[in-house]
Amino acid sequence: MHAWESIQTTLDLIEERLSEEISIDDLANTANLSPFYYQRLFKRLVNKTVMEYIKLRRLAKASEYLAENKSRILDVALSFGFDSHETFTRSFKKAYGLTPEEYRANSVKLNQFVKPELILNYVMVDEGVPLITDGMVIEVNRKKLSKPRTFVGLEGEIPICQLMGGETTGIAIAKELWMKFGRQKHNIPNQIPDGNDFGALYMGNAKEGNCIYMAGVEVEPGTSVEGYSSFELPAREYLVCGFEAENFDELVDSAVFKADKFMERWMKKHNLTTTDFAIEMYYPSTSEVAYLEHWIVPVPIK
Repeated sequence: MHAWESIQTTLDLIEERLSEEISIDDLANTANLSPFYYQRLFKRLVNKTVMEYIKLRRLAKASEYLAENKSRILDVALSFGFDSHETFTRSFKKAYGLTPEEYRANSVKLNQFVKPELILNYVMVDEGVPLITDGMVIEVNRKKLSKPRTFVGLEGEIPICQLMGGETTGIAIAKELWMKFGRQKHNIPNQIPDGNDFGALYMGNAKEGNCIYMAGVEVEPGTSVEGYSSFELPAREYLVCGFEAENFDELVDSAVFKADKFMERWMKKHNLTTTDFAIEMYYPSTSEVAYLEHWIVPVPIK
């Protein structure tokens, strides 16, 4: 067994036991490692200490529960391994910038520290060969766009760190933008009936450390709507990373970060970089699967 496989086994175990007591000795024993070496290897592969990672995953699950249930905050805290209301509130505010009470009252979208799938850091596939892991399918192909496509929507400035592989926490600005756009989408004229919803990342006039994100919908060429931004996707060849997840929430909450990380490594392996924009192409979800594509312009590194 590879070292990363041992750590992945314990990541899976942690996820199953977030509401229970978890000891480092038990995790190390599961990984067939000494506690010292297990913690050292875990930090190297996950970029967090074991206990910090467990706390962040507990906060992620607790925040989901807070949004969906009316249980007392103390009961939620105790259910997810926090020993008091105060400890839970302090940890929650440090991670997300607001208290559990404020979160429940405002119902904002949050970025979570995503459970890693370490196989994506170590296994490589060729174009057209799907990689399957933990209910997720990733495949890299090329697509040639014969004519430009036009999209109209809302744009906002977001910190680049929020795009870094699901390793940051806080209010999810891109998700909040999608929620806002969803309430206004009916105002956009000339929508193409079978067109895609669309996300775009580009620098624009964003300040240092940030980028511009646009949430939009495909429209007839030449459409311009006052108060909304437009983006024309040029006709050319694109490198497309398509990925499936079991449902839409899983797709946008964790699969998207895992696919990003895999694609970054895939491009480096193939000596490629990209231009100054990247695209998210959304497809209708069903009860069985949700599907999303990332489109980029591949540029050989000289």
